[in-house]
Amino acid sequence: MSLSRRGVLAAGGAMGALAATAAGTGAASAAPEHGRGHGRVRTGFDRLAADGYRLLRGQKVGVVTNPTGITADVGHIVDAMHPDERVNLTAVFGPEHGFRGTAQAGGSEGRYDDPATGLPVYDTYLKSGQDLADIFTASGVDTVVFDIQDAGARFYTYIWTLYDCMEAAALAGKRLVVLDRPNPVTGRAALGPVLDPAFATFVGRREIAQAHGMTVAELALFFNAEFLHENPVRLEVVTMSGWRRSDFFDDTGLPWVPPSPNMPTPETALVYSGTCLFEGTNLSEGRGTTRPFELLGAEGIDHRWAAAASALKLPGVAFREAYFAPTFSKFQGRTVGGVQLHVRDREVFDPVRTGIALLVTAKQTWSGFAWRPDHWIDKLTGNTRVRTMIDAGADTDQVVGAWQRDLSAFRAKRRRYLRYGG
Repeated sequence: MSLSRRGVLAAGGAMGALAATAAGTGAASAAPEHGRGHGRVRTGFDRLAADGYRLLRGQKVGVVTNPTGITADVGHIVDAMHPDERVNLTAVFGPEHGFRGTAQAGGSEGRYDDPATGLPVYDTYLKSGQDLADIFTASGVDTVVFDIQDAGARFYTYIWTLYDCMEAAALAGKRLVVLDRPNPVTGRAALGPVLDPAFATFVGRREIAQAHGMTVAELALFFNAEFLHENPVRLEVVTMSGWRRSDFFDDTGLPWVPPSPNMPTPETALVYSGTCLFEGTNLSEGRGTTRPFELLGAEGIDHRWAAAASALKLPGVAFREAYFAPTFSKFQGRTVGGVQLHVRDREVFDPVRTGIALLVTAKQTWSGFAWRPDHWIDKLTGNTRVRTMIDAGADTDQVVGAWQRDLSAFRAKRRRYLRYGG
């Protein structure tokens, strides 16, 4: 499997150093600078800008981004690039929630001209294949730049916006440049079940683990070689400097901008790859509270759920009996009972195993437990096994054990595309 072209801006070298690599999956960038926190991490965009946008010279450029596409001084990259004569920015492409972030989950901003810059903004949400390729063609751009903060989970849809843009850019004959940002929950390990292609949706297009343990640039390299190799995009990635795989987001010194309305803090991202599974049930996943995905509950649940979860003694996490009234989404305006997760030691906390344990104990302790009628849980987990095993009375260890072979194979494949040490 090979890439048609791949350039990696070396993470530890001088800003002008562009390492053009030969086709193939084995090429690597220079080792990144190491160091924790206090602004030592420089994003792909900051390194691109410091290099005078040389990678984009002579190109009409369109940017796929959202409010997380920020500069070192928390301006927006579009607002920084638009007046800069060194880059010819001609279009913006908005994903779910929109370019400026005005839409809630499952929404977008549509086609409009950005009031701040006058640039045309094209809606990419739920667009893919030739439809998205036609948008890229109509925009007149030569190069599509992708810069969006990810949350580290397979069902966080921005990585599939990336995948769709890669596929569409290849169809349209455009180059694609990915500007890297940290995985906020570290890049140390991949966790959870690997998607069965039969369950592919926008919350999981292809066969990766539920918590993938990669950055967006690493995922782009993976996608291009493993899934798009028959028609790969002309791909370049600009890596970060100063980031290492063991860094949580607060180690980076970078400011956090919520990548979507219900991802308000890095702590949300820490639990999200496990507790988002409650979207596939009749329980609230905490939307409409100040602690989405950390608060879980429903009418009729009492102290027994927190007690059952606590009895498992899961590493790095404690469970508190909690009551809350969501302001929107499930149980809007009604008081429900449930649990709040408190991550005490994030170094040993396993969000996916914790999410499974909470599903198992919720079903054991609350007679009203039910899956969503559309079996959305199967789309989130990427298979039927989690749902059917829990229904059959399997415990947490049995459910987690069922995906280990597939996960081991994914981990081995993933290693080829990792670009950071530590």
